[in-house]
Amino acid sequence: MKVLQINTFSYKAAGNIMMNLHKAMLEQGIDSYVAWGRGRKAENNHEYYMNDDFGIKLHGIYTRITDKHGFGSGSSTKKLLSWIDSINPDIIHLHCIHGYYINIELLFNYIREKNKKVIWTQHDCWAFTGHCAYFDAVGCEKWKNGCSNCEQLNTYPASKVLDNSEWNWKKKRDLFTGLDINVVTPCKWLADIMSNSFLGEYPIKVIYNGIDTNVFKPTQSDFKAKYGIEEKKIILGVAGEWSERKGLRDFVKLNEIINKDEYVIVVVGVTDKQLKELPSDIIAITRTENVYELVEIYSATYVYFNPTYEDNFPTTNLEALACGTPVITYNTGGSPEFIDDSKCVIEKGNIESVRNILRGTKFQITKSDNISNIYMIRSYLDLYAKCVKNE
Repeated sequence: MKVLQINTFSYKAAGNIMMNLHKAMLEQGIDSYVAWGRGRKAENNHEYYMNDDFGIKLHGIYTRITDKHGFGSGSSTKKLLSWIDSINPDIIHLHCIHGYYINIELLFNYIREKNKKVIWTQHDCWAFTGHCAYFDAVGCEKWKNGCSNCEQLNTYPASKVLDNSEWNWKKKRDLFTGLDINVVTPCKWLADIMSNSFLGEYPIKVIYNGIDTNVFKPTQSDFKAKYGIEEKKIILGVAGEWSERKGLRDFVKLNEIINKDEYVIVVVGVTDKQLKELPSDIIAITRTENVYELVEIYSATYVYFNPTYEDNFPTTNLEALACGTPVITYNTGGSPEFIDDSKCVIEKGNIESVRNILRGTKFQITKSDNISNIYMIRSYLDLYAKCVKNE
């Protein structure tokens, strides 16, 4: 069995999943390859880096003007397809194929022409909409039957001039359907959503994102002593990027109503600009030095609060739980999945409920084996074997 995975990056959430799968397959003697469009260079002949920074910039400009995201990067995509031809994989496993790095028309025409088996892990909703990666914020359901007059043109992948959401939706439907594809979603929420889209013609399997539970586990921590907050309970927020939909503003609102003698808010992953804008009594950290430092922060935390307004299945929830830290989350996408205490799942923006939970809830943690990388990898390997067997 020969498997190729493709993603925007070789790191971040989806990239880490790709690389964990790649490493596991190589260790088991499976002929595994990975390709990505942005980030570090390839380190061996089982990796392929598209290496087209100028093309990515052009693709971004093209998207900003035309709204036709995914239809640039022609030259670098042709080179990628030539490399794919040379390794001739049995399965092409797609992750994120948006991000200004790949031409989806060339890629899917190749898949159709070569009759390739595809596993496609959906890390958001972009594949079946005419523009956006998420639509919860505006309650849009146009994606079910055909997008047009997009209400979120300014959201990623932003267009500042034209609205081609109707053209995009039809083009994606034509490109992405009628193929040999197994769809994977990392949560039940997205599986249910996707079943109502044009991708609902394919088998849809839920495989939860996994984390390394040998790393993410309760760990001795001096984080509170380092910041002089030994007597306080930490309310933590973590994000790779605190975009508007991640809810950073809600930590500011929460900070206004909590008992400052008992609690302190810590947010990780802010930009320098956000750091300057946040209240001085919120401990804001631009980034952690390494994953083990993040584990120490999780382990020192009283409760992890995830105020995300649009999301798929946040792995930060799993990381906190694995470190023995309870989670309060908004009822957003797949974020409530794996939260055992229903009181800890609240409606978006209900900051008062967060304070009430802090006052009255005795937190309990029930861990699941399903959050482990081991379970995720085994599930994917089983799916690979099934796809090859059904030739």
